[in-house]
Amino acid sequence: MGKRVLLVEDEPNIIEAIRFILSRDGWVVDTHSDGSTAVDTVLSAVPDVLVLDVMLPGKSGFDILRELRGASATADLPILMLTAKGQGRDRELAERYGANRFMTKPFSNSEVLETVNALQAGVTDQA
Repeated sequence: MGKRVLLVEDEPNIIEAIRFILSRDGWVVDTHSDGSTAVDTVLSAVPDVLVLDVMLPGKSGFDILRELRGASATADLPILMLTAKGQGRDRELAERYGANRFMTKPFSNSEVLETVNALQAGVTDQA
């Protein structure tokens, strides 16, 4: 089983926090911060787990999610959506477009690590 995660996020402090948490647990963490090129980045080297922010420059995480779910290479890719807004509508959209899990910022380090490991292990249903 691979342990490669792609983090699509544009806030440097969140990138550093997640990179630190996951790499300490043995994950290889790749990062990308531009929504407009995120789909190509994911498709060029499909990770084991994708952590995707909702609000990105260029294209929203929801649009990226919808495109990835429409591509055969990423139809079953475990995806964790991150959002700064804990609105029910965001969660609803994330579920409708095929996110496996949804997490609201701020989140705890242990929560991120637990969720990414669960997704990698194939536990993809909303907990």
